[in-house]
Formats: sequence, C-alpha cells, structure tokens
Amino acid sequence: MTSPTIEQIFKHTSVRSYRPDPVSRQTVETIVAAGQRASTSSNMQFTTAVAVTDGAKRERLAELCGNQVHIRQAPVFIAWCIDRARLDHACQLRGYAQRTDTVESFLVAAADVAIFMQTATLAAESLGLGMCYIGAIRNNPRQIIELLGLPPLTFPLAGMTLGWPTAEGTIRPRLPLESVLHWETYGDPNEEAHLAEYDSAMVATGIYEGRQVPVPGQADQLEDYGWTEHSARRVSQRVRADLREILAEQGFTLAD
Repeated sequence: MTSPTIEQIFKHTSVRSYRPDPVSRQTVETIVAAGQRASTSSNMQFTTAVAVTDGAKRERLAELCGNQVHIRQAPVFIAWCIDRARLDHACQLRGYAQRTDTVESFLVAAADVAIFMQTATLAAESLGLGMCYIGAIRNNPRQIIELLGLPPLTFPLAGMTLGWPTAEGTIRPRLPLESVLHWETYGDPNEEAHLAEYDSAMVATGIYEGRQVPVPGQADQLEDYGWTEHSARRVSQRVRADLREILAEQGFTLAD
C-alpha cells in the first residue's frame, strides 16, 4: 500500500550541497505555514521558526554550528525554536502565571517543535527543495540566542539548511522494521541479528569509507566499522553538558 505522500517520505535524504538560487520569501512562508498545520498539544502551538537569509548572519551561524559548509552555502537557514514566550504573554493578559519549571512543560514544547519542523520538511521536499537538520545549533546556544534575538522562554531546538539541491542525495537505509515496531509489548527477540543486518546495509553505502575496528573482546580480529560501533561511540560521550544551565537562564528551570 502506498500514496504520493508515502512515496515522498521514502525519498527523504539530507542535503549538504545547494545551488546559489534563492528561495523566495513566499516559498518559505508556505513551508512554515504547512508546518503550522501539524498536530500540536492542546492547540498550544509552542513553536517559532526564525528564517535567516542574510549572508553575514548565516556565516556567523556556520561558525557557531561547527563550521559546516552547507550552512554558508544554503540560501536559507531556519532555527526551529521552543516558544513559551507567546503563552507567557497570553497568561499576563488573562491574569495567570505560566508554569515553565517542570520537565513536562519542556517536553511537550519540544515535541511540538519536532512535529512542526518535520511537517514543514515534508512540505519543502514536496516542492523539490532539499534540507538538512542542524543539531549543532545547540553547540553554542547562548550566542545563537543573542544572534537571533530570542527572548526568555524560547530555545533553539534544531536548525535546518534549506535550498535547491545540486544533485540527488543518497537515501540511507533504516533499521529493520522489526527493530522499531513492537506489537503489544516491547521486545525484539532477534535484535542482535537485526543490528548485524543493519550494520551490513550501512557499510554497503560506503559512508564509513572501509574503516575497520577490533572485534569486541578479540583485539586481534578486525571487522567493518558499522552503525553499531559508530552510534555506540557517540552515545558514550558526554556532550553539551551546559544545556540545563542555559535552559534555566531562558526560564526553563525544570525543577519538577
């Protein structure tokens, strides 16, 4: 079973090379308006998008986001932000005090932003545009907040480059469906086999450039560097450890 929407979703790929052609203001507005139609918790709409086209500002964004070339190259950068500032204003108008000190208050807003930006992404790709999410927007959030003029009770959750691709991207395989779809209760009795299968599929794309690593527990034996090794290395590192402090500065104390 399929549909044009499902077929579009299956074509998704991250784009890191763009033509210099501009993306019109109307096109960006259409894409963000499409994102607004996404589901939102209790219609609260804890979301804001900041679109940046100015070359100097995109250059600074690139510097703050790990010097990624495609941030400089793409004609549009969008910062997808948690926004409870708007609701704070609503509370002031109606005589209430907003609670932003709970983990739930942050999670529900973060979920809203994720749904918002992914819906906008699908709209952009349906128009022939390419994009790439920029998690590195959280590398230097204080500077990003200052650069974009973000008020208290907002936070840049993710960035995104947007533009016209120079070529078709490579569609990467995903984990076997059995690894992520569980019926009735959690569990994949063949998880190790499925991970091995996915390692092989990712190695075949050439993304890891033929690297090899010692087999765990067998230092004298080598195996292909695959997704499990790559991902295990990444999640074993402590990164962006100052985010709680910066969130508190922005009004998200997350005490409860």
